[in-house]
Amino acid sequence: MTKLFITGATGYIGGDILFAIASTYPNLDITALVRNSDKGAKVAAQYPRTRLVYGNLDSTELLTTEASNADIVVHTADCDHVASASALVAGLARSGKKTYLIHTSGTGILAFEDLESNTYGIKREKVFDDWDGIGEVTSIPDVALHRNVDKIMLGSNEASAGNIQSAIVCPPCIYGPARGPDNQRSIQVYEMAKAALKRSKGFVIGDGANMWTQIHVQDLSEVYLALITAALSPDGGKATWNKEGYYFAENGDFCWGDIGRGIAKIAFEKKLINNDEVDNVSKEEADKLTVMGSYMWGSNSRCKAIRARKLLGWTPTMKSLFDLLPEIIEDEAKKLGRIRQHAEEAAKGRILK
Repeated sequence: MTKLFITGATGYIGGDILFAIASTYPNLDITALVRNSDKGAKVAAQYPRTRLVYGNLDSTELLTTEASNADIVVHTADCDHVASASALVAGLARSGKKTYLIHTSGTGILAFEDLESNTYGIKREKVFDDWDGIGEVTSIPDVALHRNVDKIMLGSNEASAGNIQSAIVCPPCIYGPARGPDNQRSIQVYEMAKAALKRSKGFVIGDGANMWTQIHVQDLSEVYLALITAALSPDGGKATWNKEGYYFAENGDFCWGDIGRGIAKIAFEKKLINNDEVDNVSKEEADKLTVMGSYMWGSNSRCKAIRARKLLGWTPTMKSLFDLLPEIIEDEAKKLGRIRQHAEEAAKGRILK
């Protein structure tokens, strides 16, 4: 029986991927890394057949051992954690057999020009792609975010004498409700909505002209699922692996200024803030609103996901970010106590009666 080892099973991305894998391949022998018994209980409740191992990304001996016993490793826990990436590669290499390693990066890797030149809120025209421009994507400057771990993954085939077949999935701004056992909330747009509600006014970084691309978490999981299907097929299926095994996952681009203005408009219409105006905030102000706010809301990260569409027949089908913006704002308002849950309102009504 094929054995799959997954990290990040209680995370936003990993939890949704685990849902997709377990739903599609119920007979797969799955082992999940979890940090503690509370996390483990959540996974076990949703996936009673999944074997659990306890540790964290610094448990390198455990990671190496589990990877050495696996046929497929799906790493979703932390795209910047060098020690865990190296341990997984070492484990798969130790097995001495043909194995598959699917790693999660992020299109923050494409924002290096803004981070290096300290420019935020401006529009950059550069659009990367994972087909004709694959060589450029896999040789991005070492100063880029996530690049150090990407390089470990890109070198894993050579490091294992050709046994490891690797693929990197590189998602952009992710949104939408996840289906995993624990964290079901994303960060970028959600934190922007939260910050706008807390300061009672919308905002954009600088001129708000910067661009990113978007993907619903459930569409993203379909890329992983297609790669796992390929890994289960003879000779790695229709997928490309290793030096050309790099997959963006996007469903169109958007301007962060439109998001900032959209949040203000919707929040005002829902009577959550007093006007629909937006402030133009600086890098420093954005970073005070949340950690790395300037990067999350003020940089450019533009790409085209050609490889998954062309080779794997991947087609995103979920609602767009703008379609879900009212729902995202409402959820953040509820978490801040600005909107009462229906059950609370009903209970309050009964008490008043």
